[in-house]
Amino acid sequence: MMATNGKEAHGLQDDVSVSSNGSCESSRSHIAAVNGAAMGTPCHSKLQNGGATSPQRFTFSPEPTMEDIRRMQAEFTDERDWNKFHQPRNLLLAMVGEVGEVAELFQWRGEVAEGLPDWSESEREQLAHELSDVLIYLVELAEKCRVDLPQAVLRKMALNRLKYPASKVHGSAKKYTEYKD
Repeated sequence: MMATNGKEAHGLQDDVSVSSNGSCESSRSHIAAVNGAAMGTPCHSKLQNGGATSPQRFTFSPEPTMEDIRRMQAEFTDERDWNKFHQPRNLLLAMVGEVGEVAELFQWRGEVAEGLPDWSESEREQLAHELSDVLIYLVELAEKCRVDLPQAVLRKMALNRLKYPASKVHGSAKKYTEYKD
């Protein structure tokens, strides 16, 4: 189990409260965890001229880290003697099943607004559970395949920057093979 000071273990930080619907309340109290994720910065920031506010980009809690998640799942699996079942193929198929459960939550809804303003707290919690399942299986699959995900992400982002230079693709959703020099 990872060591925490208690507040981080529950996704709580100081300064701003965030309600489950994404609205913000300024205070020196704790930030409320929204389905296990907390806003790392205040919800709104003042412009330099003191005018209107603009929403900040969502951020994940700093803990648990990817390594913490890998370790927690490895301990969970070891305690149950499930490693014989948790081989790469099985983990991949389980993850695909969980992705299907995420897709089911979005099915028949049409476009869904960022922040899910029209979703109930129960629907948000179910989504958090299913996305967590996907992440847990992904991390365990990467462990079994000996892929260092954080480093792989850095390499992949560098490749994506080469394939999709902002000056060439800004505002377009075309595949990199469709761009002309």
